Amino acid sequence: MFSRLCLGALAALLSCGAVFPLSAAQQDGQFAEQQLRHIATYFPGRMAGSPAEMLTADYLQRQFTEMGYESNKRTFTARYQYRAQNGRTTPHNVTATSVIAAKAGDVPQQIMIVTHADTYLPSSDSDRQHNLGGLTLQGADDNASGLGVMLELAQRLSKVPLHYSLRFVVLSAEELGQRGEEDYLARMKPEEKKNTLLVISLDSLIVGDKLYFDSGSNTPEAVARQTRDRALTIARLHGLAAATNGKAVKALPAEDLFDKAGFPLLSLRATNWDLGKHDGKQQRTASRHFPQGTSMHQASLDNLAFLDRWLPGRMTQRTRTAVKILLPLITELANPKI
Repeated sequence: MFSRLCLGALAALLSCGAVFPLSAAQQDGQFAEQQLRHIATYFPGRMAGSPAEMLTADYLQRQFTEMGYESNKRTFTARYQYRAQNGRTTPHNVTATSVIAAKAGDVPQQIMIVTHADTYLPSSDSDRQHNLGGLTLQGADDNASGLGVMLELAQRLSKVPLHYSLRFVVLSAEELGQRGEEDYLARMKPEEKKNTLLVISLDSLIVGDKLYFDSGSNTPEAVARQTRDRALTIARLHGLAAATNGKAVKALPAEDLFDKAGFPLLSLRATNWDLGKHDGKQQRTASRHFPQGTSMHQASLDNLAFLDRWLPGRMTQRTRTAVKILLPLITELANPKI
């Protein structure tokens, strides 16, 4: 549905309301890391429908507004089944909140940058017994890292003239089976779908062994070359570590819905596709500190103190790398030479 338009266009292509101004002296990724640490510290337990999630949404909307974007919050009902230890399931509803910010370009065609704010919501007695999710989960990797990088990109791009429009979308209830994506896609008008040239997805950028730029399984190869391959070229020019698994997004459920809907997709996440799992869930080689090869949903692992101790310097490195690659890439895509 979107490939012909995208090929042509891309080829032509408050609670803790702290404010972190980005000065000329700051390096790429510094603002992103500040935001990552702020969100993980002050908004743990950002489960869909929780007070922390609502406060996070308020904070993000304030940040976008102060950057000069038109921003709004969007609430929706997310449903899930809770499984008790005896096997009985009970339906639950939560009111989740997503945040959207937009900056108009010369034309209505847009590039959309997407991430999620929510942390894991326990959906069974087993989850609770294994301390998965809950009120103490900081979610530094999953997904304050994506939020931090998005906020720096938004701030830096707020000062850049645009040919194509930009839209930043922070989804909630993604940890409940991509309910945020379902809601967002259901509300998109046909004209907005037609005008969406590219979706860039940011998720879990710290813990994984490698930072991967992958195209969607339905992304035309010409668009993949202009996005995925261009990102890798920028990385090489700056001597930054980045990899690709090609069109591997079909194996990543968090990004599957945009891909299935036919949008050209560029995914950025840290994992390790060389481990033979082929499901993106084992982020890194298993070790004493990461015995399952993952920190996902685990409050004892996915927190600032633990990651700073056992992956020293990783947050600085990864936020810098992500911004240093994505900022020029998005700038080029939003302002093609015509």
